Amino acid sequence: MKKAYVFPGQGSQFVGMGKDLYDSNARAKELFEQANTILGFVITNKMFAGTDEDLKQTSVTQPAIFLHSVILAATFGEDFRPDMVAGHSLGEFSALVANRTLTFEDGLRLVKQRADAMQRACEMNPSTMAAVLNLDDKLVEDICAEITATGEVVVAANYNCPGQLVISGSIKGVNEACERMKAAGAKRALILPVGGAFHSPLMEPARAQLAQAIETTQFSNPICPVYQNVNAMPVTDPREIKKNLVAQLTAPVRWTQTVQQMILDGATQFIEVGPGKVLQGLVKKVNKEMEALSA
Repeated sequence: MKKAYVFPGQGSQFVGMGKDLYDSNARAKELFEQANTILGFVITNKMFAGTDEDLKQTSVTQPAIFLHSVILAATFGEDFRPDMVAGHSLGEFSALVANRTLTFEDGLRLVKQRADAMQRACEMNPSTMAAVLNLDDKLVEDICAEITATGEVVVAANYNCPGQLVISGSIKGVNEACERMKAAGAKRALILPVGGAFHSPLMEPARAQLAQAIETTQFSNPICPVYQNVNAMPVTDPREIKKNLVAQLTAPVRWTQTVQQMILDGATQFIEVGPGKVLQGLVKKVNKEMEALSA
């Protein structure tokens, strides 16, 4: 019987996130204050009492979700030893702190650099993402490939669960893909309120920038495998973890395949650590028999 700890990504944020931890746990308060110093601005103000608009800024959203997740995990105590971990996109950094590949400080610094690099990439090349519901993955991939062949950029970016796939690319490419996917029978093809084309080739400038930061950061041997987004497989070699983490910015998030592999490897319970309940819902859609709950 194995417990799989999973960590959410962008989109799970809400105003007030983490305040209960700050108010009730001395260790949590210490880590939040340390984060304010590392980031160079008082992120706790934006998390606890800011606006939805504050929290939508990538440079705030990503560290905020990371902090909520890793500080919650830190309150489990020194003897917290997960059997396996995974994170959705940004959440992979939280997972790597939970399994002790990264320290809290290094993880936060990398997340800040990632968020800033992604923000810059979005500003350089305006782009978007869309959720596609109830259309076969292969059909989605084929339509994306056909549009990309015409000179636009559009790719499958997030394999969230069966029947829910997110596409990513140029504004024109994604809009055209949405129309074609609805015509092909998709229940919905809905543009998402995001800053840019995450997990697509348009994130290449951010990938190159983050690669340098990751290469110069110490990655330790983890206490349990991390199931990484790019290959949905368990990894324990710090060099391979680094390589996959760099590739993640321009590669798709294979969340459906990750959950399936964790179940094959013995996961009997999924515990979501961080804001919201998005991942619990996705786990249940991958396997309705699986137990999924909040930490």
